[in-house]
Amino acid sequence: MSSGPSVVDKWTSKKELIMIVVTGATGNIGRSLTRALAEAGEQVAAVSRNAAAVPAGVQHVRADLAEPMSLEPVLAQAKALFLLLSGDLHAPGARPAGLIDLAATAGVRRIVLLSSQGVATRPDGPTRIAMRALEDATRQSGLDWSILRPGGFASNALAWTESVRAQQMVAAPFGDTGVPIVDPADIADVAAACLLDERHTGGVYELTGPEVITPREQAETIAAALGSPVRFHELTRAEAKADMVRFVPAELADDTLDILGSPNPSELRISPDVQRVLGRPPHPFADWVTRNLAAFR
Repeated sequence: MSSGPSVVDKWTSKKELIMIVVTGATGNIGRSLTRALAEAGEQVAAVSRNAAAVPAGVQHVRADLAEPMSLEPVLAQAKALFLLLSGDLHAPGARPAGLIDLAATAGVRRIVLLSSQGVATRPDGPTRIAMRALEDATRQSGLDWSILRPGGFASNALAWTESVRAQQMVAAPFGDTGVPIVDPADIADVAAACLLDERHTGGVYELTGPEVITPREQAETIAAALGSPVRFHELTRAEAKADMVRFVPAELADDTLDILGSPNPSELRISPDVQRVLGRPPHPFADWVTRNLAAFR
């Protein structure tokens, strides 16, 4: 009895060319990027590890980036790739550069890599060294490339949704130490511009929000949007790390906490790159909260 067409058969049998492959397509950046590209009339393949809903006209592809060959069928029809690494691809022994090699071999012409601000601001951090190597692989791939280096994400506040709903509380470390967190929608819009406009070839863009904001101020912003009090509870670094390592490798947790706890002048700088690429300022945290307020109710 036939089990139906394989993933390879399904993709190689399609006649239309899939113009842009978006990895991490179900995440906070990938969802916005997939939607923006589809609305621009592009053919898009949205890649994620698990089943997911995608916008009309977008092809969903289940693949595991830890197994690069699972992407081979869709990359064979792609001209551009947005590469976003999940936490496990930062782990020791991971070889994400294999994805770039596979893309180049498949004939992909353009790649946009989501890197990290810390590559420039803290180049000696263990995960930053690995990401720098991936940036180097991107530059040396022979593809047209752009590299995005965002700071902290506004969407990290989604980790507080349960405690806000149940206890009217935000718990975080370093309550009065702020950084200019960036809205994932701005990252997605910059990524779309880099994928669609060859003028951004060779561009390295540092992406931040328009203001330095502390965790305590983020809690106050959420409270103002809800119209009800939200108290702030400060975690120790050890408590915060214990929570983070449930989702990311310990080295990545440490690198992140180093920045959040003691940002250096470069990490406090408001970058002009969102404005330069998009012709508009980046969204403040309050805008992100307004769009995502239902998650906190």
